[in-house]
Amino acid sequence: MTSQRQVFPASGRVYLIIAILIFGAANSVTQRLTELGAANFLDGQNPVSFCNVLFVGNICAFGLLLLIYHQQLRPKVLQQISLRQWGVLTLIAILSAAVVPSLIFTALSITSVNNVILVGQIDTPLVLALSVLLLGDRVNAWVIAGAVISFVGVALTVLLQPPGAEMVGMASGLQIGRGELLTVLAAVFKAISNLISKVSLQAIPLGLFNVYRMLVGTIAFFVIVLILFEPSHFMDVTSPFLWRWMLLYSAIIVVGGQLAWFTGLKQSTASEISLATAFTPIAGVLAAYLILSEVPTFAQYVGGAVIVIGIVLNQIGVRRLNRATPPPPPPPPAAMSDKVMFKGV
Repeated sequence: MTSQRQVFPASGRVYLIIAILIFGAANSVTQRLTELGAANFLDGQNPVSFCNVLFVGNICAFGLLLLIYHQQLRPKVLQQISLRQWGVLTLIAILSAAVVPSLIFTALSITSVNNVILVGQIDTPLVLALSVLLLGDRVNAWVIAGAVISFVGVALTVLLQPPGAEMVGMASGLQIGRGELLTVLAAVFKAISNLISKVSLQAIPLGLFNVYRMLVGTIAFFVIVLILFEPSHFMDVTSPFLWRWMLLYSAIIVVGGQLAWFTGLKQSTASEISLATAFTPIAGVLAAYLILSEVPTFAQYVGGAVIVIGIVLNQIGVRRLNRATPPPPPPPPAAMSDKVMFKGV
C-alpha cells in the first residue's frame, strides 16, 4: 500500500514551514498588539499590555487546547501518571509557560524584536552543551563548530550594540542591555526545561502536556504578578478589545502554530525538522521587518550573519550524523514542543 508520505511527499514540510512562519512572527505580532492597545487606551491605560497579553493569551490558549485534546484527559490516562511525573510536569509548566514568556515579554518592552530573536539563538549551544555533558548525546565536529559560531554570533549581536539607557554592568566590566540579558535568562530556563523534558516525560501524552502546561503556567503567572505588584495590575483584563485580539492571537499563534508543528513532526524526517527549526531566526527577522518595519542594525546584521553560518555548519553536522547512525527514536512530546525558542505564550 502506498504510504501517506508517498502520496503527499511535501505535506510534512509544508506544515513545518507554516509553523515556523507563525512562530517567527510571534514576537512581532505581540509587539504590534501592544501598539494597537496604546492607540486605544482604556481609562488612561493600555489594555493590551504585555502582562495582559500573556495572562489572557494563556487563558484563551488553554480553552482552545482543552477543546482539541479533551479526550487525552480521561481519568484512566491521568491515573497512569506518577506523582514524580506530575511534579516534573508542574516544574516544566512554570518554567516554559510562565517564567520564559514573562522574561521574553519584558525584554520586548525594552529592546528591539530583532535583538530578542537573535540573542535567543544562544539556546542552541546551551541545549547542545547540556545534552552532551548530562545525557551523553553524540555530536561531531561540524555540530560543535556550528554551536560555537552561533554563540559568537549572539555575542557579537550583544557586544556591538551602541550604549543605551537600559544597560547592566557585568562582573567582567562589560555592559549588556537589560533586554538582551533577560533574553539570555529565558534561553537558559528554556534549555533546562527542554533537558528535563527529554529525561523525564517520554510517556506523557502530548495533549495532556500542552493543556496542563498552559493551565499551570497561567496560574503561576497570576500568582507571581499578585506577589510582585497588586491586583490592580489586572484591572484592564476584562476589556472586550483585549479579549477579541487575544482570542485571534491564541487561535493562530499558539494553537494554530502548535497544531501545524506537531502535524509536521509526524510526517517529516529528523533532518527536515532540524532544517525547518534552523529557519526560525530568519523568519523572525523578516516578520519584524514586514510587521513592524524594523530594519536590522549593524550589530544585528553582523551577529545575524555569523549565526546563519553557525546554523549552516550545524545542519551539515546533523545530516552527517543522520547518515552515519540509525535514526533515533522520536523525541518525547514535551521536548518536541520546545524546539522553537518562543511560540507566543
